[in-house]
Amino acid sequence: MATVTEAWIRIEGWLHHYTPRSGAVLAGPAAPELIEAAEVQAGVAFPAELVESLLRHDGLTEPANIFPEATPLAVEEIGEQYAIRMDVAPDVDGFAVHAPNAEPWWHERWLPFGDAGCGLQVIDMRPGPGRGRVGLAPTSNPADFSEGWPSLSAYLTAVANALETGGTVGEWHAYVADDDTLWWDLAGRTEVNGRPLRAVSALQGGGQFAAGRDA
Repeated sequence: MATVTEAWIRIEGWLHHYTPRSGAVLAGPAAPELIEAAEVQAGVAFPAELVESLLRHDGLTEPANIFPEATPLAVEEIGEQYAIRMDVAPDVDGFAVHAPNAEPWWHERWLPFGDAGCGLQVIDMRPGPGRGRVGLAPTSNPADFSEGWPSLSAYLTAVANALETGGTVGEWHAYVADDDTLWWDLAGRTEVNGRPLRAVSALQGGGQFAAGRDA
């Protein structure tokens, strides 16, 4: 399995080559002291893969459809979202698991990685075989790791693979809009907000990008 940094390098290369406007919104690295402050605020040590990702990109400089499931959060946003969930959970019985669900609405050892719009993409830091896995914690339903990823590096590698080969990340397909931005959507989409989309799988030479880059 590729490391977080290796996956990010592949994603960056593809974005700057095919969708430069999307590549331009990747933020620079987070300051280590900000990461340490967020860890203190949450009372949970960030996993090494999350730290590695934040030291590569501290979220985005503006909203963009960079990843298929959620927009990566900056370190300060991670702390803010964690605090919000911890404040709300006691009022909605959010720490408890109610049958037939397998997960609670929130757990103190989940760390937000991305904003999914109607929930958070989280990294599970509970002890056990699932430690480090990535799943979704919706706003109105219990969390779900059943269709998630075993690690952050696995998720980022899947994104890199999909971009380079025209594949998918779960049910999500990558497209390029006519303004040179990346867009993730379901199969068969031809436009978004009235703008035409081209499937990455149909890009001329799109599936050969990795080989061409390394040649």
